[in-house]
Amino acid sequence: MTFRLLITFVLVLGLTGCATRWNPMNWFGGDREERIEVTADEVETDPRGLVTEIVSLSVVPNPGGAVISAMGLPPRQGYWEADLVEVSRDGGEMVFEFRVFQPLDPNTRVSTQRSREVLAGIALNRFDLAGIRSITVIGQQNRRTVSRQ
Repeated sequence: MTFRLLITFVLVLGLTGCATRWNPMNWFGGDREERIEVTADEVETDPRGLVTEIVSLSVVPNPGGAVISAMGLPPRQGYWEADLVEVSRDGGEMVFEFRVFQPLDPNTRVSTQRSREVLAGIALNRFDLAGIRSITVIGQQNRRTVSRQ
């Protein structure tokens, strides 16, 4: 009887810990969006431009750190070589720009949103994430942020 009570107590305690901030799988929650407008003089000298809009942002924890992935939406098909370029890391916030090359053919189709989406990602180790409370990815018209819970 005591053994069953002990097992029940351990299970209840373990399951309640799953929803806390101490669980590494809960470190980064859902993303939130902020609408912005980036002007040409704010952009660095990278030959790639900023993607028009950030559609989604996720941080997936793994045993060695986390993988950050962002989905960008350019105005038409054919954009290529997408990267998340780190621009700052201070005050517990890590900021990336979503950079992408324009199509070589200026007459590419617009087509559907799904056919234009571009994915970029970066893997960070535990040392890269030490002290980081939020991660932001910037596009031309918006930025998305995920924060530790």
